Amino acid sequence: MSDIQNQNPETTPETPVEAATAPTTPADGTSSRPRHERSGPRGDRKPRRDGMREEEKEFKEELLAIDRVTRVTAGGRQIRFRASIVIGDGKGRVGLGTGKAGEVQVAIEKAIRDAKKNLITFPIVNGTIPHDVTAEYKSSSLFIHPAHPGTGIIAGGSVRKIFAVSGIKDVIAKQHGAPNKITNARVTMSALAALKPLHLVTSFSKKTSSETTKTSEASPEKKPTAKKAPAKKKAE
Repeated sequence: MSDIQNQNPETTPETPVEAATAPTTPADGTSSRPRHERSGPRGDRKPRRDGMREEEKEFKEELLAIDRVTRVTAGGRQIRFRASIVIGDGKGRVGLGTGKAGEVQVAIEKAIRDAKKNLITFPIVNGTIPHDVTAEYKSSSLFIHPAHPGTGIIAGGSVRKIFAVSGIKDVIAKQHGAPNKITNARVTMSALAALKPLHLVTSFSKKTSSETTKTSEASPEKKPTAKKAPAKKKAE
């Protein structure tokens, strides 16, 4: 008993609990701690071994609306979903599509396939449209006006979503008529399809200045002639 009391505590072996809780280091020198507890910047992490990377999509997708539609048949009512999507590559190419299915995800996939079949291309000049344009579709009408750099997209609803994926950065638009999202999207597509390239657009300011110079060259300025003073009457 006295030998146990006089034993040096420094030479006592570790208890099983302490040995179990002590961190272990593998032979290769790496730490066995979880990855989120290791110190060091994120840039030191090794890349993935599989080398898989997410492929960039060709088109940007913007969801306009998801509606629930009902079809009445002899067996009863069939509930389906209708998705409306607009896609664009950000370089002046956009498309609008709709799809119906019993599930939302399937309807979205159908709408994307339909949008790729209905792509249109329009010119973009310095981030805006080359000229004013007005379009009408059913009960909806739209007016689009080019804007200076830094103005942004001044529009709302479906019109704004289409401009966002098409690549237009500065534009002013005003829509009148129906509040239906699909109708507003179709009138926007018809307005963009009516845009002409810059070299086909007539500049009225240049035309007016050229006509003014031609008129001034054809009719040279005439110096005003001095009027003669009336002759004095001789006294009788």
